[in-house]
Amino acid sequence: MSLSAVTSRPFEAPSPIDLAPRSLSARLDTALQTGEQARLDSLSHAEPRSERDALQSMLCLHDLWISPVSELDGREAFHGHPVIASLKWRLEHDFVSRLDDMIAGDELVVDVVPAVEAMRRVAARELIPPVYEWLRDHATWNELVNFLAIEGGPDGGFDDFVALTQVGIRGIAKVALASNYWDELGRGTLSDVHTVLHDDLVNATGMRKIPRADLPTSALERAAIGGVLATNRWLQPEAIGAFGLLELQAGPRCRAVVRALHRLKAPAGAFPFYEEHATADPLHGKDWLDRVVAPLAEADWRWSARMTRGALWRSAINHRFFVDASQRRVRSSHPLQ
Repeated sequence: MSLSAVTSRPFEAPSPIDLAPRSLSARLDTALQTGEQARLDSLSHAEPRSERDALQSMLCLHDLWISPVSELDGREAFHGHPVIASLKWRLEHDFVSRLDDMIAGDELVVDVVPAVEAMRRVAARELIPPVYEWLRDHATWNELVNFLAIEGGPDGGFDDFVALTQVGIRGIAKVALASNYWDELGRGTLSDVHTVLHDDLVNATGMRKIPRADLPTSALERAAIGGVLATNRWLQPEAIGAFGLLELQAGPRCRAVVRALHRLKAPAGAFPFYEEHATADPLHGKDWLDRVVAPLAEADWRWSARMTRGALWRSAINHRFFVDASQRRVRSSHPLQ
């Protein structure tokens, strides 16, 4: 698509709008695809039909912020459109309210525990969920690969999340986040970049990409929280807490996956991604607490409770996902829905 085509789309004559009841995510997708002003305007006061519809709509919006431009086919032209910005604002504030409802009454919220100690306590909760024990000891090859396709790796898109989260940070916390980012980038070696290692995993296992429409609601939530935190500066403290929790908890879970891969005699290309996270993430987690959370909490006491808040949000979302996965047993012939 040419640049002229992209920039001219919002001013094209609108085609008749289908007034039949449709999901918000479908209407949003069509509006971004066609660029017709009438379709965009029709979203001004549109509401999702369900929680799942809201999540799919948010993920569609997050694509404009964090997906490769080469995959957006001109949709990036509407990144700053006022209707799109307003819709994103409304959906994300509702989502944040739901997140707060999930953690209401938690002792770490009520007692206002300092962030470093609070995050250690949150990380200790459900450190190795039962679904990882099942993967380690019992899952078949198809069940393992299907779960990993839905899980998305311990840090899908984490390099971009760290890059966005560190904006405006100063001092040792900035250095620590830069060090984390450099590790994500394979310390300058392309073959060791974590996203490349994940591509190798996908190729070695024949893992299929599961469309969002086929993902369980709990997996959509897990994807959406990353996009919400990474694309909102007003949630920067919560992002620090949520992404730090990911680093603190990934190691033991990845070790369980590595053991499952050995048990099932996986091909060599399947191992490096999870082996890297099994060994590196515990070190990342400690560094995140000592050199990011601690100095930021010391510099601004208000950040302490907010970083804890973000960690609790992520923990609550993870719990819902892992319970769902355990109940459904992630059989490849029956994708989670």
